[in-house]
Amino acid sequence: MTHRRELRVGTIGLVPYERVDFEAWHRIRNAVAELDSPYFHPGFAGAVHATGRTVHVAVMKGLDGEVSGLLPVHRHRSTLAPVGWPAADFQGPLLVGGASFPVRGLLTGGVKTFTFDHLVTGLADFAPWIESCRTSPYLDVSGGLDDYLGRASRGGRENMGQARRHLARTERTYGRVTFTADDPDPAALARLIELKRGQYAATGARDYFGKPARVDLMSRLLHTRDPNFGGVLSTLYAGPHLIAAHFGLRSDRVLHWWFPVYDPTFAQLAPGWMLLRELVIAAPSLGVRRIDLGRGEDEYKRRAKTGETTVCQGVVTRSLTRRAARAGEAAIKSSPLAPGARRLVRALRART
Repeated sequence: MTHRRELRVGTIGLVPYERVDFEAWHRIRNAVAELDSPYFHPGFAGAVHATGRTVHVAVMKGLDGEVSGLLPVHRHRSTLAPVGWPAADFQGPLLVGGASFPVRGLLTGGVKTFTFDHLVTGLADFAPWIESCRTSPYLDVSGGLDDYLGRASRGGRENMGQARRHLARTERTYGRVTFTADDPDPAALARLIELKRGQYAATGARDYFGKPARVDLMSRLLHTRDPNFGGVLSTLYAGPHLIAAHFGLRSDRVLHWWFPVYDPTFAQLAPGWMLLRELVIAAPSLGVRRIDLGRGEDEYKRRAKTGETTVCQGVVTRSLTRRAARAGEAAIKSSPLAPGARRLVRALRART
């Protein structure tokens, strides 16, 4: 393996992924409960790196030479972004307890900005650059469905009850309903991606899977069978029909809800709720105690959640002009007109 030159970034060293001290990575992550999301596991960064999207890691060391902080990133020209961007739902440095992160140290060697949009809270060093924060709901599924229902809101309980009735109706109409919590079938993953791309086209959202490397990432994660980290594909069939599916990330006792989708042909049966209910039932057998739903104000997330955390967006830069422009963009994105504005911009881009 050819070693690339280590780039010094202030008091931080930006090093290639392959040269990271993975023992230190695991040690820091295991010591901090807030880092239990799969996005902070080195396996996620490794899977992204293996698709050809180069990952570097900002490594912070103490005076004793021990690693005290890590931040995996991508570099595109003069911009750094968190690993997995733009689909990493939790971001931020991994720090030993009590350590601070020299944020401005990232802005050297030609780097002008560090952009983030799902930064976890509690990182005081990033406070000057935070532009806005939004909730990120989760489900406490310890104990399975019965215990979850005891913690859920009235809306959550009602939707789970409806899902049970819809499942019975589906079986009467379409045949036996089959749920697989951890389905290794590549064909089912391909169908999920096909349905998801159709959903993106129908809603005017940016097609995440338009880049082949991202499809490759899903496949790599699906085939990652590490007991402490990997992709999890959950499928719900009615007879021969795949009516709903979800592909997420698992690490230890946490499952991250990442790419859910359902076949719109069966929309009247609310197959997404049926899938979520089955996944809550299966959680104990998977060793899962929490399902992170990711940032968003979707109605189903509001109803299903048992709690929430907060993630923030912003940009680290020395440019006042850049910060002002970013603040304006954030205001537009938070506006009720944002979905229509995004569709208009994409339409105009397509004509040029």
